[in-house]
Amino acid sequence: MAGPCLGVANSLSGKVWELRLDRAGDRLAEGIAQKFSLPEMTARVLAGRGIGEDQVADFLNPTLARDLPDPAILKDMERGAKRLAEAIENKEKVAVFGDYDVDGATSSALLARYFRSVTDVPLEVYIPDRQREGYGPNTKALLGLKERGASVVIAVDCGTLSFEPLAAAKKAGLDVIVADHHKADSKLPEAFAVINPNRLDEDNTLGNLAAVGVVFLLVVALNRELRARGWFAARAEPELLSLLDLVALGTVADVVPLTGLNRTLVAQGLKIMARRENLGLRVLCDVARLDGPPNTYHLGFLLGPRVNAGGRVGEASMGAALLATEDEGKAQRLALALDLYNQERREIEAEVESEALFQAEQDLAQRESPLVMVAKAGWHPGVIGIVAGRLREKFDRPAIVFSIDREGLAKGSARSLPGVDIGAAVLDALHHKVLEAGGGHAMAAGLTVPADQLPALREFLENKLEQAVAGARQDRRLALDGVLSANGATVDLASRLEQLGPYGPGFASPRFAFADLALIKSDLVGKNHVRTIFAGKDGGRIKGIAFRAAETPLGQALLKGRGKTFHLAGRLKRDQWQGVERVDIQIEDAAKAEL
Repeated sequence: MAGPCLGVANSLSGKVWELRLDRAGDRLAEGIAQKFSLPEMTARVLAGRGIGEDQVADFLNPTLARDLPDPAILKDMERGAKRLAEAIENKEKVAVFGDYDVDGATSSALLARYFRSVTDVPLEVYIPDRQREGYGPNTKALLGLKERGASVVIAVDCGTLSFEPLAAAKKAGLDVIVADHHKADSKLPEAFAVINPNRLDEDNTLGNLAAVGVVFLLVVALNRELRARGWFAARAEPELLSLLDLVALGTVADVVPLTGLNRTLVAQGLKIMARRENLGLRVLCDVARLDGPPNTYHLGFLLGPRVNAGGRVGEASMGAALLATEDEGKAQRLALALDLYNQERREIEAEVESEALFQAEQDLAQRESPLVMVAKAGWHPGVIGIVAGRLREKFDRPAIVFSIDREGLAKGSARSLPGVDIGAAVLDALHHKVLEAGGGHAMAAGLTVPADQLPALREFLENKLEQAVAGARQDRRLALDGVLSANGATVDLASRLEQLGPYGPGFASPRFAFADLALIKSDLVGKNHVRTIFAGKDGGRIKGIAFRAAETPLGQALLKGRGKTFHLAGRLKRDQWQGVERVDIQIEDAAKAEL
């Protein structure tokens, strides 16, 4: 077996650098490059992600005609679609109960836009308040929808574990259709239909879908049912592809794997989004100063956080309302308000993160643990998920952040490592009655427990996750797609690599090593980002930035390393300055090149 790439066995981040491809992979890449007339690095990226020669043509041209399954393969799908078609025919009032995150907001907006195109009966969208009502359907809200005339409720991105509220809804004569993707129990709630690819009686073929993907399939099934009933004989049939911009946003923001059907949905959705036909999205892009073609970075880090901001620190319904509206003035007001809420969210998040980081460091200094678990009364529940993600990154282990309310109830958000299924662990804790409520998926979960039971929960989760975390953390490899020189990082290469996207979980964006770069300049930008300029032995110069790295060994070495030579590891990023396009390095790791 070949040694570490560039001999880096212990980088500044403590990692071993390894090329993704072995000799067999090199041969596969050569074959792909020759057969499809692709540059070597492009072929290496494909081969390094398990794309064989017989898959390349389809991979480079993802199409819904080929990749979209018959929605009926999901249990209860036809039952749910028929009930909704019946409601539309009979002019019954239908309501949506959505989650307050981006996946829930896009799911709710998608249904609102679709129903507006097929019926004159208004669809009511209900988004619960995060602090007052918490996650998922609650009995009071469902019965309130019933009192306001709804006979059918679609619960999106929630509902799979809402046993008592859905039982109460059924008793009241309300038909609830669940369209969700969170892990299910062996028991299902008393709903009219439970459409969830992660039901235990499903084959998990579509288990990676975000809720908005499930909702899109529901709309496809509903549209087909309405067509069969002759509903479109006297009215125009809606163009379902126009809804894919919302599917792309919700899928990327929910951080589900961008493989299989998800990749196709996002690839096509980005094309739709580039047409700027959704008024709310167009205005939000303008507010976020996104004026070029959108990509997954923009969805995940510019648009998603703003849609989320209403549910985190503002009014929970704002994100869904913005994405559904056709009113220019309303769109402007909502987008500007969400942008302000996003700024407020950042300030609150920074304060909570500082306190949580201090608590975690103190805790881990006293005892070794496979997870980070912190809690405090008064932490804003709208930012604890983001803070949990930051703690996971820093400490390289699952992290759970709890906010304790006035009644002594700790409501937490968990983020996990690849290979450590936090959703399954939370569900197991629920079965063992260590939790009051909880649910989620492999990489993220929400949970509720009385504050005095936190020590017992911690002990349970430590025992449950210890082995999986040890295995995940033992893998200290940094996978690289190849080695580039300063002059080799070209705009053309970056453009070709972008065309292989969308990138995300399950299909990582390309990462390269850069050998023997001399550090010419480094300084601090923002709060803790490190900006650099390097010179290569080939005479080329290239700029780089290491985000949130100032206080890490990597950042400190770069800030103090002027005149020294480094190997870098990172991703190519196209940038424009005064009309000139160039390529920078988003630095993820480094190693000193001097012997």
